[in-house]
Amino acid sequence: MTLNKALLLVVFISFSFSANCQQSAAYTHELVDFNRALELYNNEQYLAAQNLFDEVKDKSKDEKIQGDAAYYIANAAVRLNQPGADRLMENFVTRYPTSTKTNSAYLDVADYYFQTGKYALARRWYDRVDEKAMSRNDRERFYFNNGYAYFRANQMDEAQTYFNRVRDSKEFGAQAKYYLGYIAYEGDDYEEANEYFEEVKGNDRYSEDLSYFQADMNFKLGNFEKAIEQGLENLPKSNMQERSQLNKIIGESYFNLGKYQDAIPYLKEYKGMRGKWNNTDYYQLGYAYYKQGNYEDAINEFNKIVDGKNAIAQNAYYHLAQSYLELEQKQQALNAFKNASEMEFDAKLRQDALLNYAKLSYEIGNSYESPSRVLMTYLETYPNSEHKAEMETLLIDSFITSKNYEEAMKLLENNRNFSDKQAYQKVAYFYGLELFEEGDYYAAIENFDKALKEPRDQNITARATFWKAESEYNINRMDDAILGYREFKGMSAAKQTEEYADLDYNIGYAYFKKNDYSQAVNYFKSYTTNPNAGVVRKNDAFLRLGDTYYVTSQYWPAMEAYQTAINNGVSNSDYAAFQKAISYGFVERNDTKIEELNSFLNKYSRSSYRDDAMFELGNTYVAGNNTSQAIQSYNRLIRDVPQSALVPKAMLRQGLIYYNQNESNKALERLKKLVAEFPNTPEARQAVSTARNVYVDLGRTDEYASWVRNIDFVEVTDSDLDNTTYEAAENQYLKNNTQQAIANFEKYIQNFPNGIHAINANFYLAQLYYKNGKTEKSIPNYRFVTSKPRNEFSEQALARLSQIYLEKKDYSQALPLLEKLEKEADNDQNVVFAQSNLMKSYYETGNFGKANEYAEKVLANSSSEKEARNDARIMVARAAIKAGNNEKARSAYKEVQKSATGELGAEALYYDAYFKHRDGNYEASNAAVQILAKDFAGYKLWGAKGLVLMAKNFYALKDAYQATYILENVIKNFGKYPDVVQEAKAELAKIKAQEAKTNSSVETKN
Repeated sequence: MTLNKALLLVVFISFSFSANCQQSAAYTHELVDFNRALELYNNEQYLAAQNLFDEVKDKSKDEKIQGDAAYYIANAAVRLNQPGADRLMENFVTRYPTSTKTNSAYLDVADYYFQTGKYALARRWYDRVDEKAMSRNDRERFYFNNGYAYFRANQMDEAQTYFNRVRDSKEFGAQAKYYLGYIAYEGDDYEEANEYFEEVKGNDRYSEDLSYFQADMNFKLGNFEKAIEQGLENLPKSNMQERSQLNKIIGESYFNLGKYQDAIPYLKEYKGMRGKWNNTDYYQLGYAYYKQGNYEDAINEFNKIVDGKNAIAQNAYYHLAQSYLELEQKQQALNAFKNASEMEFDAKLRQDALLNYAKLSYEIGNSYESPSRVLMTYLETYPNSEHKAEMETLLIDSFITSKNYEEAMKLLENNRNFSDKQAYQKVAYFYGLELFEEGDYYAAIENFDKALKEPRDQNITARATFWKAESEYNINRMDDAILGYREFKGMSAAKQTEEYADLDYNIGYAYFKKNDYSQAVNYFKSYTTNPNAGVVRKNDAFLRLGDTYYVTSQYWPAMEAYQTAINNGVSNSDYAAFQKAISYGFVERNDTKIEELNSFLNKYSRSSYRDDAMFELGNTYVAGNNTSQAIQSYNRLIRDVPQSALVPKAMLRQGLIYYNQNESNKALERLKKLVAEFPNTPEARQAVSTARNVYVDLGRTDEYASWVRNIDFVEVTDSDLDNTTYEAAENQYLKNNTQQAIANFEKYIQNFPNGIHAINANFYLAQLYYKNGKTEKSIPNYRFVTSKPRNEFSEQALARLSQIYLEKKDYSQALPLLEKLEKEADNDQNVVFAQSNLMKSYYETGNFGKANEYAEKVLANSSSEKEARNDARIMVARAAIKAGNNEKARSAYKEVQKSATGELGAEALYYDAYFKHRDGNYEASNAAVQILAKDFAGYKLWGAKGLVLMAKNFYALKDAYQATYILENVIKNFGKYPDVVQEAKAELAKIKAQEAKTNSSVETKN
């Protein structure tokens, strides 16, 4: 080495040493700050440490110090839960990949999140840790923490993997075994769970939990005695949640051992899952009560089981039904047996439930389906049942007692296995009787014939014969009716029937209708001497006897019969008095006739026969040449009864009187007024003819021609041909040659549409069409009659035509006809008919005010019969319901209920139940619904509405099961009544929402 080189080296060394000394001082200062920051960090003063580490990092040129500072800055951010803390840690790893703290960073962050309970975040950082780079202690902690994080995330397979790695660890082994045991317990591997739990049994940290788990495991393994022992041992030291579960384990263990009395107090102490019981919980307590004979408490538990659809529910519903039976709550029992019979989990229990359901249906009625159908279902489902004979007997009786004859006939005729002809005869007879009462006489005859083809019961055979004859009478088949009546009279069984007492009365009427008056007299006389005859019919028989004598010109006996009816207080004594009065004219006692007619007019001033009396009085005065009195009588008729069909006749008589007295101008005034006010009537035509003679006599033929030219009903026709054609038809009509009469009347109307006899021809043809069941064809002819000015057929035509439209529910056509009938009718019964049907028609068309108005008219009319009054009260009640006047509705329905039958009876009974429900008298309301189900089973709408009401009653009585089951059946079985189903759905949703608050098994729809 040269001197220069050596000097240079010394200089370089000196320079290096000087530089290193400066660097060492700076580095030492950085370490001081770094260590001070680390001390703050270790003392958990993370924000101060973070700030100081920031300064160190910024000032330091040393990459290691920078990396370590970045590590602690990120760690502090994690602990301070600062936004972007994860990003700081990610930046540290990216920026300093060779840092020795990278693995520690992952582990530290993961441990921190673990310790703060953020297990999902912890697992995310644990997944980045390099297991191989950790110490043994760190690795065990890593395994346990990871396992626990997976455990908390309910990922048991992954948790089990990590716990297994530390189950032998001194520090973490006990905890790992506890959780491994718990995982096995939750997976129903009780043997493995028990092994793990036994290993940590002495650890106070787990002893309380283990006591519950082991009791539960023994219960689930069927070791009920051991479960009870462990449960009772740990019950005093358990917390609230465990105490509830231990009570359940102990109670259910006693239950499974058949120790029901011991089970009850523990089952009652169970608080449920999340504060709710389920159907199984309610079943166990209910069954325990049931086995103790405590049926009331059993019901209180069983009836909370809503929406049950498994074997436990079927068993519960069956025992619920048995409990109801024990307490005589038969309607509730019926519902529960029905429910159990519809579930297929236990075949034997299902069969017994259906048996009981069928018996109860027969005994108390059934609103869901007819008892007959239930009994038939049982026999079809279990044809070899030991109860077959008993159920067949009940089936026969149910056809009669349920009064659901139509369905009964369908079942009998469609079921070949059932061969009881006696039952068939009974049902056919009663169905025929029901159809008769509804006015369907043709169908009634068909069913009476079915009953007569199976003459098993002599009493029924006799009565079917009688009522078939009655049906023939009502469709005007008088010969067939008489044959039937006489056949009935010859039957030995007939004398034991209630129909026999009035038989002569019926036969007399049939002969009277047939115009065979000599026979009619015999039967009416026989009936009036019958001591068993009813007062009303006997009086009517006297009237008809008088009529029969009258039409056969036996006037003295006729007057005697009429007087007897009057003396007996016959309801229509005005008719008898009128007939008696005019009879005096036929025995040449005109003075007496006049006296009697005047007496009649004074006594019966409101009689529908007063116009007839005035007319007859006028005629009698004419016969006695007292024309001034005659004119006055006719004037009285025209003035007092202007709507009478006799007005044009009276005016014609006046015109003839004036003509015969040579008072031509007065005659023309009357005759022309008649033609103007009553055109197209026979009287008007005769008036034209008479007026012609007057004009001819006066020599004023031009005036006649001018007048008659403006009369549209006077046609240039061959009057002789008109009369001849009509007479040909009328003769066939009077001889009852129906088909020939129809053909001749049709011919007359075709040739002479506005002929002299057009009104008569149209009326008779309409009657014939109607009698032969050709209702539609009769309408134009009835309409022709009703469109003309009032005539002798107006009233009958209006009544029949309005009836036809009512049957078709064509209220727009029926209403004007009924209104006209009410104003024009002379017959009180036709007035009642018009008023009652105006009432119904206005109700059906939504005019409740007019419906109520006519209902009040019917009730005020003394001639209204019981059925009409019931209809009126129903209308008053319905209108009151619509108006929200419940007290008026209640009163009206109560009156109807006293006497109504059929659908009106069903409606009245429903509202009886309805108002009792409103009063909070729920049990009485249910009793009314039960009567509705039993006695009015054929009226399904009211049955369905009654069931909804019953459901509401049961829920008010705290019986959720009955309420929900009934509503579900209404929804399922009564789809033809959408309004009722909608109400049931709304009520069911409301109840289920309430029950779901305490019963986790109840499903609700959002």
